Amino acid sequence: MTEGKRRRGLTAASALLGGVMVLSACSGSGDDTGSGGGGDKGASQAQVDEAAAKKTSEAQIKITPKDGSNDASINNSAAVAVTKGTLTEVTMTTTDGTVVEGEIAADKKSWKPSVQLERATAYKLTATAEDSKGRAAHENASFTTVSPANSFIGNFTPDDGSTVGVGMPVSINFDKAIANKAEVQKGITVSTSSGQEVACHWFNPNRMDCRPEDYWQENSTVTLKLALDGVEGAEGVYGVQQKTVNFKIGRNQVSVVDAETKQMKVTQDGKTVRTIPISAGSPENKTWEGQMVISEKFKETRMDGATVGFTDDDGKGEYDIKDVPHAMRLSNSGTFLHGNYWGAKSIFGSANTSHGCIGLADTQGADDPNTPGAWFYDNSIVGDVVVVKNTGDKTVAPDNGLNGWNMDWAQWKAGSAV
Repeated sequence: MTEGKRRRGLTAASALLGGVMVLSACSGSGDDTGSGGGGDKGASQAQVDEAAAKKTSEAQIKITPKDGSNDASINNSAAVAVTKGTLTEVTMTTTDGTVVEGEIAADKKSWKPSVQLERATAYKLTATAEDSKGRAAHENASFTTVSPANSFIGNFTPDDGSTVGVGMPVSINFDKAIANKAEVQKGITVSTSSGQEVACHWFNPNRMDCRPEDYWQENSTVTLKLALDGVEGAEGVYGVQQKTVNFKIGRNQVSVVDAETKQMKVTQDGKTVRTIPISAGSPENKTWEGQMVISEKFKETRMDGATVGFTDDDGKGEYDIKDVPHAMRLSNSGTFLHGNYWGAKSIFGSANTSHGCIGLADTQGADDPNTPGAWFYDNSIVGDVVVVKNTGDKTVAPDNGLNGWNMDWAQWKAGSAV
């Protein structure tokens, strides 16, 4: 081999060996001594990671609901909690920047909004906490509350804090048809300080009423609890209410209207306090019989016959009185007990002349407290019972107004879903 060829061969071998060494170093293979430089770098990175960990706060912040939720509760969402630290600042806003008021708990371990959230609204939450060494931790989340289309509410009566008569049922009208009646009913409880058993009855998918077997005990307190938040009322439709309502039962007033004698006997706590002459429905337009509950009171109101089917040939109402005094509703379909100033005084106690309502002598303007109409109005409250008998007509339907008392206890309980 010539000297030139030998040199070229050594050069090629050196290059090949160099390539192998380079590949070995990049792949991390080889013995400890051959990678001493890489070992030093690894140790430096570990030291950096350890130092960074020592600077990180131990505080752990949790926000409910999870970031990105799109069906959040309007009652229990936006809860912030921290462990291994204390909250220092929480800010909640809507997407348009409106601030939602809230409060950090006294122990600085939690936060919640001070107001109920709105449906179908996007919110953003940012929270800051510190651990025992003063190191800060941060967390944020965005979510959207459940929409009206995917939620339901129950509009209930009576109102919280009200005082009502012994006949007042708890009546709940849902804004969506309820398919899972049992699940919804389980989320609703009605109890009374008197200890009376209370049962609920579904009239239809949108309405459920609750009452005891007999009228509520006078001077008792009734509690309605709605625990419907997250309860699926129908497929994909969830409850949003979480509320407790208390109302008081007043004195026991029951008035009995006898269309035959044309008198109304008013009793309070079992004693007759007044007998009032009345004029009930005429033979052509009899008043329904049955137990009826006063659901609304109007010092003055308009009564147009056209709204309840009493029309002349021209389509206008057979009557249209714009200032009926002291009117109290007994049915949804238009039965009232009201003052009457347009009829002759002689009809009260002697003739039934109305289109189905029960009339009491009164004056125009509803400003004379001495008339029978004014007296009864002033001495009645929503929930009082008016029993109508001897009219010759059928009994009012239990779901026409708040008149479920016209269903016996066995029938009433049969309408429960649980």
